[in-house]
Amino acid sequence: MTTTASTPVASLPASSLRLLRAAGFVSNFDRFCIAPMLVLIGPQLGAPLPTVALAASGYYLAYGLMQPVWGVAGDRRGRVWVMRVSLTGAALAASASALAPDAPVLVMARALAGAFFAASIAASLTYVGDTVPAASRQRPLSELMTAFALGTAVATVVAGALAHYLTWRLVFALPGVLAAYLAVALRRLPEPERARSGSLLAPFRVVLSSRWQWYVMAVATLEGAVLLGFLTYLAPALEWHGVPTTLAGAVAALYGVGSMAAAQVVKRLVGQCSPVALIVTGGVQMALAYLLAGYRQSTGALVVVALLLGGGWSFMHSTIQSWATALSPTARATAVALFGVALYVGSAVTTGLAASTAQAHGYRPLFWLAALLTVPLTVGAAVGRARYR
Repeated sequence: MTTTASTPVASLPASSLRLLRAAGFVSNFDRFCIAPMLVLIGPQLGAPLPTVALAASGYYLAYGLMQPVWGVAGDRRGRVWVMRVSLTGAALAASASALAPDAPVLVMARALAGAFFAASIAASLTYVGDTVPAASRQRPLSELMTAFALGTAVATVVAGALAHYLTWRLVFALPGVLAAYLAVALRRLPEPERARSGSLLAPFRVVLSSRWQWYVMAVATLEGAVLLGFLTYLAPALEWHGVPTTLAGAVAALYGVGSMAAAQVVKRLVGQCSPVALIVTGGVQMALAYLLAGYRQSTGALVVVALLLGGGWSFMHSTIQSWATALSPTARATAVALFGVALYVGSAVTTGLAASTAQAHGYRPLFWLAALLTVPLTVGAAVGRARYR
């Protein structure tokens, strides 16, 4: 591998950070908008909940599996190039989702959307890794996490409201329009210098030779299962208890509010608290959230649950994400991409496996299982981060 290593600057220009935040916002909007609409889409397309849930799990699976493809492309062609090409494809896939005539077409269109939107967040995180020193990297990463959380919150509120009062098709069309705009606007983002690989497989050899990369990927798989997989069923749990779709979406959106609020706290704590302390704080919030969700699925209880899960995500995930950007500096895009593979494969598998239990309205054991899995997740992440040097 030949390298032309970049020299990180002290801070990222505000205009560049805004574009990166916008790309991540749109990606998360598209990824989270389907959860509060699952119950409504099924009857309109004449499909049961497990079939419609494939649109979510298929999205997550394609999102995860395409991470290494976009990662290698980013290491070879550039971070900005990847974002612009992928957002162009995402705009087309989102439009196909909005026009889907039946459940099979919707599932395929959502899988394609996941495959294309998969590039935005990983590329924006890698961009920060290329341009900001490790010592101050978690602050701009927290800014990105705030934008990602905002995308989650807006998606769940807007999706529920638009699907209830207008049509779920408009919800899929919105990120398509935004993606098309960003594919053009990102031409203003300067391409950072990066490590250049001599062969197609060279970045994988670098990344997968690191035992810490494998460890962090294992942690990410469990994190994706615990947070993203079980999170999908917060809104359906409320809807089964008679809560209107709009209100259920608004409650689930509080996950984003909790994440945004916690991200501001995390930014202040970076440098004052150890990464291990941040991970444990996040894990405790997540465990308490799922214990409460299992005990009671009322609107008030799940408001607290959503806020705690958002806080847990910001404390734990931003810390693990910052760790992942430092593992393989000469193949950073591929390293971050494989981290994403683990995260979203974990979420996709969990979403799919839990669908039949959700169809039978077994939300209590689902959430208690999530609480149980939070324990090995927190211990594994904290112990690993403490030993990493």
